[in-house]
Amino acid sequence: MALWHKNSRRLSRRRLFLHKGEYVYLAGSRIKNSDRVQELQILICFNRPEEAILTYKKRWEIETAFRAMKSSGFNIEDTHMRDMDRIERLVAMVCMALVWAYLVGEHKDINIKPIRILKHGRKAKSLVKYGLEEIATILLRPAYTTKFDVFKFLSCT
Repeated sequence: MALWHKNSRRLSRRRLFLHKGEYVYLAGSRIKNSDRVQELQILICFNRPEEAILTYKKRWEIETAFRAMKSSGFNIEDTHMRDMDRIERLVAMVCMALVWAYLVGEHKDINIKPIRILKHGRKAKSLVKYGLEEIATILLRPAYTTKFDVFKFLSCT
């Protein structure tokens, strides 16, 4: 059973290639680079080439979330905590805030005002940053009138 992305293809049918003394499989897909030009993405993997593209996509989503937790908004790396219990609680809180900011940013982008698209085709800011800006504005400027309730995204109902 193949779990291929719609733009991915097996470059070889379960054939192994020798790379730096190791036998590996290759998997590939077409992706758009930052200039919106299609490129071939080739992944080297040690097993399951039919799942490599989807696995890499999931990995990239995780990397993006970590970037948001670190340098793109929450600056979690600036903490000087050493107590593991406190660090665990901090990371848990930041994860909840990240999801909240993402949901607010996504809602605002879709329903209120889309994020500006730059010349190279990417959004000017991430959905997390967009949501964080909205939440910060509401919390720091009481006179600000919002077009939607950002606190409803915290409710489970």
